[in-house]
Amino acid sequence: MTPRDALEHLWMLAHPHDSAAAHQAALATVDIEGDDPGLPSVFRVGTLAAASIGAAGLAAARFHELRGGPGQRVGIDVRRALAAFRSERYLSVDGGAPFELRHPVTGYFETRDGRWIQLHANFAHHLHGILRVLGCGERRDDVAHTIRTHWDGAALDEALAQAGLCAALVRTPGEWAALEQAQAVASLPLFEIERIGDGDDGALTQRPGARPLEGVRVLDLTRIIAGPVAGRVLAHHGADVLLVNGPHLPNIAPLVIDNGRGKRSATLDLREAQHRAQLHALVRDADVFLQGYRPGALAAHGFAPEALARERPGIVCVSICAYSHHGPWRERRGFDSLVQSASGIVWTESVAAAHGGVMQSAQVDASAGASLDKRFDKPFDAPRPLPCQALDHATGYLAAFGAMVALARRAQEGGSWHVRVSLAQTGRWLQSLGTLAQGQRVPEVRAQDLADCFEEMDTPFGRVRAVATAERLERTPAFYARPCVPIGTDAPRWAA
Repeated sequence: MTPRDALEHLWMLAHPHDSAAAHQAALATVDIEGDDPGLPSVFRVGTLAAASIGAAGLAAARFHELRGGPGQRVGIDVRRALAAFRSERYLSVDGGAPFELRHPVTGYFETRDGRWIQLHANFAHHLHGILRVLGCGERRDDVAHTIRTHWDGAALDEALAQAGLCAALVRTPGEWAALEQAQAVASLPLFEIERIGDGDDGALTQRPGARPLEGVRVLDLTRIIAGPVAGRVLAHHGADVLLVNGPHLPNIAPLVIDNGRGKRSATLDLREAQHRAQLHALVRDADVFLQGYRPGALAAHGFAPEALARERPGIVCVSICAYSHHGPWRERRGFDSLVQSASGIVWTESVAAAHGGVMQSAQVDASAGASLDKRFDKPFDAPRPLPCQALDHATGYLAAFGAMVALARRAQEGGSWHVRVSLAQTGRWLQSLGTLAQGQRVPEVRAQDLADCFEEMDTPFGRVRAVATAERLERTPAFYARPCVPIGTDAPRWAA
């Protein structure tokens, strides 16, 4: 599948009632350059990047046109899209080297039965919980020894999940397909945009701005990558994005810098009645409510999408989670890398790497089922993930795309809307795009080869170099109107 094929697929999924002529007219305004492989991977990561970023750019351009703005062309090239998908890798402050984002205990460990399990320990409470389950010290060598001598892979995977911690057994595509959770994900579309209430808000189309999302107010209750990328995309198309974090919740500083561009930042502790009341007040003047907590977590505080639609008719709610809102894992904690491990993506990359970066498509076809893992006595010596956090970034762009499509629907037919995406649904889409027999043999991309993809800005953190916006809009270029700021810099209120 080419990047254009993938983009057409996204556009048609989001506009199921449009005519073929309308689809063709919209897609004819998009220029796409490049193709896979752009990074060393057997998966079509460039196609995923170009399609998801291109869809968001096209949605912004079409929404601007709906508001009375001029028509315009949208451009995306695979090279710049892949740079955006690695934005946290290239971030630097005051000329310093890029940041290390991982705790030493985050990574892959071989188990007693010869399997591999991935631990995610970047937050202190996750790390300490893992160490309690293992009963060992904090050094990586201690963790490795304990797992290798005392734990079988499946048993440790289940024990950590039951403790509410972050880990994933490296499964084959066939093992994943046999799980009830994989079948639940397979029953869902790539994303959902559903009407959840009434509401008529044509005001945005009555006051067109210089930028596509000018005047759109977004509450961004997200952390780490996927959700913050979605809010950042809405910001670089002109939305007023107010990031709201809990003051007690952990963050990762480089991601705050990279994904905070274009946003204001406030804190509210939803455990406190007064702070919940403040968030409700913000909701009543919001257009988009973006959140990345596990399904049901915010509902327990009174912020379920249906409740928000009653409180603020016409709101667009966007929900992002790891393993989807459906199935037995719907409340399981997860991150991009863990979903890669659980769903067979890491296994596929690892087997390809063990065979010189070359595999026939039949060897990595997830539809081959459980027989895949029987082809090799010892399929690989060490796990290999995707060359970027592709599920995070693609899910973020898909969330922003869905939000803009929902805003357009609200303008045209009214209603309150709920957009749902997940890392697992995005991962399934990536696997469906097919594989590249020699994809891992392309050379690695160096930061010095991407100098034209970076921009610099002065921020409270220092002089930040980061990846610039990847989509090119002919008349309303995407850009960040404000620098990133530390968490809690701003008051929890809308700008005047």
